[in-house]
Amino acid sequence: MKRLEAVIFDWAGTTVDHGSLAPVRAVTELFHRHGVPLSDADARKDMGIFKRDHIRNILAMPHVSEQWRERTGAVPTEQDAGTLFSDFLPLQMRILEDYSQVIQGVPALTEKLRGRGLRIGSTTGYTRPMLDVLVERAAAQGYHSDLALCPDDAPGGRPHPWMCLQLAIHFRLSATSSAVKIGDTISDIDEALNAGMWAVGVAATGNEIGLSASDLAALPEEERRGRIEAARNRLMAAGAHYVVDSAACCEAVLDEIDSRLAAGDRP
Repeated sequence: MKRLEAVIFDWAGTTVDHGSLAPVRAVTELFHRHGVPLSDADARKDMGIFKRDHIRNILAMPHVSEQWRERTGAVPTEQDAGTLFSDFLPLQMRILEDYSQVIQGVPALTEKLRGRGLRIGSTTGYTRPMLDVLVERAAAQGYHSDLALCPDDAPGGRPHPWMCLQLAIHFRLSATSSAVKIGDTISDIDEALNAGMWAVGVAATGNEIGLSASDLAALPEEERRGRIEAARNRLMAAGAHYVVDSAACCEAVLDEIDSRLAAGDRP
């Protein structure tokens, strides 16, 4: 069996949109429009899964469900989740326009990996039209994956492994253990582990901290380091094999995984 053959990246918070701000802005505005205030923390709790599932899970939070009942006179239903999802789609498309900046260092890193013969894949919780926007805008900034998949392309989104498994088939990998999945959410880690792949979490640029590059840099050094360490611990506790601050800094980890594969280790 070959050693490392492919790297699969997440999108928001991992390769684009430092802080994974676009989905939070869209989800909180969505619930606000329906008369239910939603905190950023609530919006981030299940980040990374298919957006309809994400909205359904938010509605199921006891305090959100109670606020919904107080406003509408009934507990939220599956029909309500569908209505919210329909309202969410154009809202997220509009907000994506402002949050599609590629994270610094990602284009150079992925081209270097290609030079090593690695295939580059990507998965997301966004819908296909949303992903198409990101693919186009990222390509204009020098980043592209060989194949980008969303839950619309598979039997289901995260934490299910289907998108990663379809990438493994498309790339004709010798084994799923020959791939690394890199992402900033707990659902990314779950996706990787369920697919039998190596899981690498991203701490500083993603959902676990939730700050733009400028806002993160503006923090006092001690607070910044503390937040990054806390994010790293949460991702490791979720089962990540490794955690990096940014996907752009993952090459040393990939080298270690390649060496472990050569020694017979598996995720």
